[in-house]
Amino acid sequence: MPQVAQELQVDGIVEGSVLRSGDQVRITAQLIYASRDQHLWAEEYQRYVRDVLDLQREVARDIAEQIRVTLTPNEQKRLATAGVVDPAAYESYLRGRSFWNQRSEASLLKAIDQFNKAIEVDAGYAPAYSGVADCYTTLGYLSYLDPLDAFPRARDAATKALELDPSLAEAHTSLAYYNLYHAWNWTEAENEFKKAIELNPNYATAHDWYSYYLMAMGRFDEAWKEVNRAHELDPLSVTISTDIGFNYYYRHNYDEAINQLRATLAVSPKFPLAHLWLGRAYQQKKMYSEAIDEFDKTDAALPGWVVTIAGMGHAYGEWGHQAEAKEVLIRLNQMAREKYVTPYGVALVYAGLGDKDQAFVWLNKAVAGRSHWLVWLNRDPRWDRIRSDPRFEDLKKRVGLP
Repeated sequence: MPQVAQELQVDGIVEGSVLRSGDQVRITAQLIYASRDQHLWAEEYQRYVRDVLDLQREVARDIAEQIRVTLTPNEQKRLATAGVVDPAAYESYLRGRSFWNQRSEASLLKAIDQFNKAIEVDAGYAPAYSGVADCYTTLGYLSYLDPLDAFPRARDAATKALELDPSLAEAHTSLAYYNLYHAWNWTEAENEFKKAIELNPNYATAHDWYSYYLMAMGRFDEAWKEVNRAHELDPLSVTISTDIGFNYYYRHNYDEAINQLRATLAVSPKFPLAHLWLGRAYQQKKMYSEAIDEFDKTDAALPGWVVTIAGMGHAYGEWGHQAEAKEVLIRLNQMAREKYVTPYGVALVYAGLGDKDQAFVWLNKAVAGRSHWLVWLNRDPRWDRIRSDPRFEDLKKRVGLP
């Protein structure tokens, strides 16, 4: 226990178990002073499954009292709010969140199915709509779906969640994400992120995604604080650990990015997003062979993912392997007959090949299709070869980047 506490950088650990029997659930919880492995408090709770939200709040209140923490007014209000959820809806919601955390196209579609099952059982259960919103924002962000399809669906689901529960931080976070990556409404995006954090300061995803916004706006010190706060709140999240590397990358601290992403992969060796960003960091160090190796690992984990394939094409072009880069263009063209291929990715390959005119042709298509990757025009070093072209400045103005 002392070693676990040291790794998590905490003084106390809450340990417990959950046992379900029919329509009842029993929770045992204990508070441990980790450095001494000393048990400070223990309690057992038994409730009907339909009252599980009230049970969660009761356990949280009791633990807060034991550690004598001062709760904010919003935290007190959230814990005081009674709630009843249908057990079947809640179980589907939890399954949906588990699938959502995996971040593959297949898992995200499974997550949507689970969230929709929760809604079928309980149409008034706001978190399920927020889950749908998160899935569509992620499908759009990872370029699995056309952003013109994915992001409006995310907006509609988040809006529905907020109609049911205006205090739901998760839904405000989803709406912020929509405003950042699709509406390109920077002011509204920041307002929604701040609202989410005000409502639930311990929601790690809000801090993590807010760091994206801050990086895109060039506010790197603030972004660093937010992503690290997210990591403090959820130290076991490989997604957030990867996002620390992502943060280093956009700060052009490539050595630190490599170290962070290697550390992430030491914990989760097959996590594709960590391999992707490690490949990008290697590329900026002109370690092209290592970069391609990481992209290959990403492609093996997520076959046919446009983001990986386009990144590989850009790296080949920049490396001087024009034949391989052109093969990537052929592959992307073939893929586009069957599914969405972001024009931003095609533009990247042309930029790697040094074909400015074609790069701008496809970047203009990306603007017309509201490719969310355009938010990173100011930050992505892969555009450095064409950044001085007046057409690049025009693109930034059309996206509305500061």
